[in-house]
Amino acid sequence: MPTTKRDYYEVLGVGRDADADAIKRAYRKLAVQFHPDKNPGNVEAEEKFKEITEAYEVLSDPQKRQRYDQFGHQAFGPGSGGGGFGGGFEGIDLEEALRTFMGAFGGGGGRGGSIFDDFFGGGGERTGRGASNRGADLRFDLEIDFEEAVFGSQRDLTFSVMDECGKCGGSGAESGTSRETCPRCKGAGQTVSSNGFFHVRQACSQCRGTGEIIRNPCRTCRGTGRVKARRTITLKIPAGVETGSRLRVAGKGENGVRGGPAGDLYVVLHVREHDLFKRRDEDIFIQVPVPFHVAALGGEIEVPTLYGHAKLKIPAGTESGKIFRMRGRGLKGVGSFGNGDQHVVVMVETPERLSGKQKKALQEFSAMLDDSNHPESEKLRRKAKEFYRRRDTLEQSR
Repeated sequence: MPTTKRDYYEVLGVGRDADADAIKRAYRKLAVQFHPDKNPGNVEAEEKFKEITEAYEVLSDPQKRQRYDQFGHQAFGPGSGGGGFGGGFEGIDLEEALRTFMGAFGGGGGRGGSIFDDFFGGGGERTGRGASNRGADLRFDLEIDFEEAVFGSQRDLTFSVMDECGKCGGSGAESGTSRETCPRCKGAGQTVSSNGFFHVRQACSQCRGTGEIIRNPCRTCRGTGRVKARRTITLKIPAGVETGSRLRVAGKGENGVRGGPAGDLYVVLHVREHDLFKRRDEDIFIQVPVPFHVAALGGEIEVPTLYGHAKLKIPAGTESGKIFRMRGRGLKGVGSFGNGDQHVVVMVETPERLSGKQKKALQEFSAMLDDSNHPESEKLRRKAKEFYRRRDTLEQSR
């Protein structure tokens, strides 16, 4: 049995009256939580990420959302037809119904394919006059430094792309000529065919729905209106991005065929690891060495932060591994309202290369210490003693 899909509003955790901004905020929050990069090997998180992405793609598109609100998941299932048939056909595979109907009259769909192949001109293409041959979207993976991710930067990107043909200006027609109105569809881009009492509009097979034909194709681009070229753009990287962040640059993908609109460029960011700072969401972690006498007696140290050095008080008796939080010293992520915190992990540093005088002083100091000065060592000895006592008891009882 097919898996029942959850309601898209329930998936994103928003009400049906939620506006576009609320839907976007909900999606971003969930996408960060379940992104595969943050949950490596977690199949459940990956499926959850796919589910929320699918829900967002529908609810963020006004037309798709309207269809979903009217027909639910049936609006995008087989035979949905965009919801134009009303509630009477809801839950019915329209293609299968028509195939059965035509089979009763000796049709059967033709060419062994879908019945819609006959109605819509091979593959269901239903473009009309002026319908664009949109260019493909492109993906560019960009590695950036940690500093660029935190504070933002600008980068010049150079990549190969199908760009507008300079010879014909993207028209696809040879210089001195132009595109002409299609004689078959008279520029409508569609033709009407009849199959019994059905009257179906389909894309014109001669002009492929554009309403125009090219009698003298450009010899440089062979009528496509575009050629392979190198393109350079300046990309603005906002502050707060992280590995996996995707930046969309509208209209900088491949040019469309014969003057169609260009696709988009999607830049996926990969942030290099930093030697000093480690990031976790909007929080920053740093290991800081502390001289053993400061750890023992207490004092104040200078700690590097993203915004310069800051003072941090170290209480007496601080041990290695102790973590101190510096509020507001983290970074501000994209779409977040405030800065995260910086977490300082203390590493007590043992002095090296001691002089004779220093060694003597330490020996004199050591001689003045007793067990009460080393409570953790005393705790270890007590636990070990208890362990050996129980072990000996067990051996005697055998």
